[in-house]
Amino acid sequence: MATGFFWDERCFWHAGGNYVFTLPVGGLVQPQAAGGLPESPETKRRLKNLMDVTGIVHDLDVRSAEPASRADLLRVHPAAYLDEFKRMSDAGGGELGRCTPFAAGGYEIAALSAGLALGAVEAVLTGTLDNAYALSRPPGHHCLPDYPNGFCLLANIAIAVEAAKARHGTGRIAVIDWDVHHGNGTEAIFYDRDDVLTVSLHQEGNYPLDTGAITDRGRGAGLGLNINVPLPAGAGHNAYLAVMDEIVLPALERFAPDLIVVACGYDAGAIDPLARMLATAETFREMTLRMKDAAARLCGGRLVLVHEGGYSEAYVPFCGHAVIEALSGSSVTAPDPLAETLRVRQPSARFDAFLREVIRDMAAELSPDAPPSRT
Repeated sequence: MATGFFWDERCFWHAGGNYVFTLPVGGLVQPQAAGGLPESPETKRRLKNLMDVTGIVHDLDVRSAEPASRADLLRVHPAAYLDEFKRMSDAGGGELGRCTPFAAGGYEIAALSAGLALGAVEAVLTGTLDNAYALSRPPGHHCLPDYPNGFCLLANIAIAVEAAKARHGTGRIAVIDWDVHHGNGTEAIFYDRDDVLTVSLHQEGNYPLDTGAITDRGRGAGLGLNINVPLPAGAGHNAYLAVMDEIVLPALERFAPDLIVVACGYDAGAIDPLARMLATAETFREMTLRMKDAAARLCGGRLVLVHEGGYSEAYVPFCGHAVIEALSGSSVTAPDPLAETLRVRQPSARFDAFLREVIRDMAAELSPDAPPSRT
């Protein structure tokens, strides 16, 4: 067996609208030379290109997958939403929600993106792969059942989770989201469930502006099983690993999942245009190693990473390569060309000590012994 890598050229063909980052063109907003959203194919294509150039693809089981079926999509999204999405897609495209434009064929490409996540989970659960990475595009973790936003048109991970439960009876699934933006869609879908643990590490107050509070802990049967870790802007390598060690790993130990899925965004990377964090390629490598070790201890190694955000065309490929190296155990490397620069730019000792104190306070607040302040 091996590490699977799921991708499809057609996902790179998803087209957004005429935006300048997240602002629609018009009025006093000047169009960019290339136009469109920052969620372009280039970060993903350049990751795949780098993997081809280094040769790490030869250490992977490279596959595509079938698009998620309507039955798969209906476990998460209502028929009325899917029908309208398909109608607009067939008519040439449009925009259903907030910052989620798509062109003709957008419905089929989004279903394929979800299918890559579903296929990766399926292969790991059936034992044909040890673990897997899905290069899904468009991303999914902001998508609500009936309202897409934040570049996300279908809830890729939630669709894969529900398929795992329907097809294999998988009991407890943990979703760890280290995209820099709050995973509000995944949170909303599983907020009152006791069979899915959702953990989101994100920059506080980035996107969405009205979700991601530490006090949002779940509801009903899911109370205590939704964990938000909003980090101050400027948090770097040490802070992310402290969160993993002091909050994420203990939560996984308590939950004892049968499968771990990671919403693997790279926009916490230090030079991302949509965030202000200081994670490095080494940060993503170390977080992946921690997840791989946790999966080995808790759920027979069953671990799937699904690509989410990350908008630096120069740096995402190196962060992604580091993740693939860690996931697969390959000796093929792509040395981080910014490693020394970003080492110098990490938080000062004083700020790092402050961040550690913030993380300890959050860990205490998120402890099962501390009652949630809002349900």
